[in-house]
Amino acid sequence: MSTELDNPAKAVAWLRTPQAVRLRCNAVLAAAGRDALDHFALDLERLDEAAAYVVETIERSYPTLEIPYHSRWRQFAAGGRDRWAELAGRLAGSPTDEIARIRIDLAVTSVLLDAGAGARWRYTEPATGEVYGRSEGLAVASFHLFLGGALSARPDAPLRADAEALAGLTAARLAEAFQAGDDNPLVGLEGRAALLRGLAAALAAAPEMFGGAAPRLGNLYDYLAAQAPAGRLPAGVILDAVLRGLGPIWPGRIALGGDNLGDVWRHPAAAGEDLTGGLVPFHKLSQWLSYSLVEPLEQDGIAVTGLGDLTGLPEYRNGGLLVDLGVLRPKHDGVLGGRHEVGSELVVEWRALTVALLDRLAGRVRERLGLDETALPLAKVLEGGTWSAGRRIARERRPDGRPPIHVVSDGTVL
Repeated sequence: MSTELDNPAKAVAWLRTPQAVRLRCNAVLAAAGRDALDHFALDLERLDEAAAYVVETIERSYPTLEIPYHSRWRQFAAGGRDRWAELAGRLAGSPTDEIARIRIDLAVTSVLLDAGAGARWRYTEPATGEVYGRSEGLAVASFHLFLGGALSARPDAPLRADAEALAGLTAARLAEAFQAGDDNPLVGLEGRAALLRGLAAALAAAPEMFGGAAPRLGNLYDYLAAQAPAGRLPAGVILDAVLRGLGPIWPGRIALGGDNLGDVWRHPAAAGEDLTGGLVPFHKLSQWLSYSLVEPLEQDGIAVTGLGDLTGLPEYRNGGLLVDLGVLRPKHDGVLGGRHEVGSELVVEWRALTVALLDRLAGRVRERLGLDETALPLAKVLEGGTWSAGRRIARERRPDGRPPIHVVSDGTVL
């Protein structure tokens, strides 16, 4: 029977919603409940143990339970130094809307450079000599890349990210900025540079979002502000703008009606008999970016509503937590012993189960803390709990803190 999702445009629009992410991930979880998956078995009895571990992690870092949102801004404060606050001090007196544009310029480019760095890569901060790896290293390195004006074509306005400068960004320039080389390898370096060059083309292709004469990422602020005439902006509108405006940058994977779907993959347990059948959307980096845009918008007086509509992030810290604590049990030796492509059935299965289980885990964390979803939304459970707990258990289980499953990354997904 034909449905509206047999229309390509409507199918694409639906796949870009957080509701689609949850529905398809829960379809995979339902298959796990029937023990019908090939790679993972589900042990829900271990979910309480995982919740206890997450609560312990939260109470270590946030004993008063004053937890910030999960966003890139936390990692700009790596090592206890709030780099954005230092920069904001230099911007005192600037119009608040321009500060919001600068924050969006910084957040978007930094998030797009955030996919897994690999266990060996390190960044030494020039001003402090402090050494950082993984997400913190990528955050600090991208902060200094931005601060140095490398993403601006205007010498008189270095704190911006515009299409002209992004179009010329090479892997060699990125390697220099990120101190990457043979003895300090950064996973997916070429992919990251290509992503930012693709971003330049996307900015030029969407003048209604990024401006026509001199396209700039920060102009997304003006587009979003126009969607909030009463000063209230649904989080889903942010995600939709990110997916439509930045969608063309993702490497070609699955296309529907001529549209590149981005972080959308196939799995046999996914539901649907229309054009979306068998497809599981995640939009991990796009949702991570949407979370990271909340603070710049709220600082300028725009209240973001419905933040709980966004989903948990299907990345290796959240997913690794579930594997390391036995909520997800590998069904064969290849799960932990092999190297897996991001589009493999195994990785799609792991990511889908992660998204679905994060909602359930968040509920049990709230029960233990005596808080409701208003007081402890998923964005705070992710920041204070699951992501940090995933890193903590990885360090306890493996000396180098690597995730339990080895995913071959191109620098654009995980």
